[in-house]
Amino acid sequence: MKFIFSFTIMLSSIIAYSQPKQIEENMMVDSIKRSFVTYVPFITNKEYKMPLIISLHGGFASPQGQFHLADFRPIADKDKFIVICPASKHIWHDGKNNKGIDDVKFIDQLITYAIENYNVDAERVYVTGISNGGFMTSRLACQLHKRIAAVAVVAASLDVNEGYDLESPMPVIYMHGTKDKIVSYNGGKMFGREIYSQKEIIQKWVKLDGCNPKPVITNLPDTVKDSTSVIKEEYTNPNNGLKVVGYTINNGGHTWPGGWQFMPQFIVGKTTRNLNACQVIWDFFKVYKLND
Repeated sequence: MKFIFSFTIMLSSIIAYSQPKQIEENMMVDSIKRSFVTYVPFITNKEYKMPLIISLHGGFASPQGQFHLADFRPIADKDKFIVICPASKHIWHDGKNNKGIDDVKFIDQLITYAIENYNVDAERVYVTGISNGGFMTSRLACQLHKRIAAVAVVAASLDVNEGYDLESPMPVIYMHGTKDKIVSYNGGKMFGREIYSQKEIIQKWVKLDGCNPKPVITNLPDTVKDSTSVIKEEYTNPNNGLKVVGYTINNGGHTWPGGWQFMPQFIVGKTTRNLNACQVIWDFFKVYKLND
């Protein structure tokens, strides 16, 4: 009986060890409880330092919703990286008026937590986000560039007059639909703020990253005939390999390319099926390390 009991415990441990884990967690930041959901794939080598993708949801959304909308988990299972979807306090405070909620500090502490508790490779931390989470991603690229190796921004840009700006070269992706009814592809005024257009923010990064100003332009194949098309503009710094990549989704809306159509088209516009944003973003991220 003792042998059977011991074997049952050992078998249970093996089964638990051989499964990916999705964990709801919390931490305190400036005496405020902050929550996040961590996805850890199964790995056989516990000494392997895994990359980390921090994926930021849109305004008034949730980590669970972000996992549903931008599901990196199947890719994480295959290529062995951790995904963390943190929760905002209703919205990400990506501007000067943060109302006492320091989201930059939250993400900074979250990176430290992941490195200390999940054997994350500190040189391979990446951030992506959509909408309000995309604006927050742009801010983090400005203010946490010493901790983040690359970013990808979807359906968002950067504020023109928020008291912070691009500071350090970094590989970046910006994806935006031309029919985005919430965050205009063409920039301008938005909810009392002024934002850069897709073309303007791309050019700011091209200049900062020292890229060749002449891009390689690719019209991606229209494989699904869903009335959308995708144009890729890739700028490269030939000396260090830094890239700035813009994806223009013609007739695309305020959506995650290849993701869930989370609201009706008449509200947010169309989700293109001609681009799998999760796979494209990971393929872009994985070649970069912080101090290369």
